[in-house]
Amino acid sequence: MINFAQSHFDLFDLPTAFAIDAKLLDTRYRDAVAQYHPDRFATASDADRRMSLQATTHINEAYQTLKSGLARARYLLKLADVDTQEETNTAMPMDFLMAQMEWREGIADAKASQNLDALENLASEMRAEMQALESKLATQIDAQQDYINAAVSVRKLRFMEKLDQEIGDAIEAILY
Repeated sequence: MINFAQSHFDLFDLPTAFAIDAKLLDTRYRDAVAQYHPDRFATASDADRRMSLQATTHINEAYQTLKSGLARARYLLKLADVDTQEETNTAMPMDFLMAQMEWREGIADAKASQNLDALENLASEMRAEMQALESKLATQIDAQQDYINAAVSVRKLRFMEKLDQEIGDAIEAILY
C-alpha cells in the first residue's frame, strides 16, 4: 500500500523543489489514482477498501498541494520548518503596500463603472504579477534556500490570489 509518511514530492517521484514539471505531476497523479482507486478494491476486504479510500484521499490532497504554486511554496517552507506567519504577520514592504492600494482602487473604480475591459486588464496584470512572484519564489526556495524572504513572498502571493479572486467575482457580477 501507500506510504503515508513520505513527502508529497516522494509520492509522485518528483524532486523536492518549487519549480516542478506540471505535466509530469499530472501524469504521476493519474497513475497513482488509478492504482489506488476504490473501484479497483470493490471486492477486497473492508480493511483494503478503507486503505484504498485513504490512499486516494491522500493522493488527491498531495496533488492539490503541489499543483498550486502558493500551496506548494507553503508546503516546502513547512518541510524546512519555516512558518509563513500568514495569519500573524501583516508587515509588507512599502512598494507592495502602495501597489496593493492601486489595485484595490482600480478594482473599485472598474466595479463602480461596470467596466468589464478594465477588470479584465486588471486580471491580466494580476496574473502576470503572480507569475513573476512564483518565479521569484522558485529562485528563493530552490536556488537560494532563502526561506525567510520566501515566506514574505508567500504572504504577498496569498494577498494577490485574494485580489485575483475579487477581480473574478467582479467580472462575474457584471456578466451575470
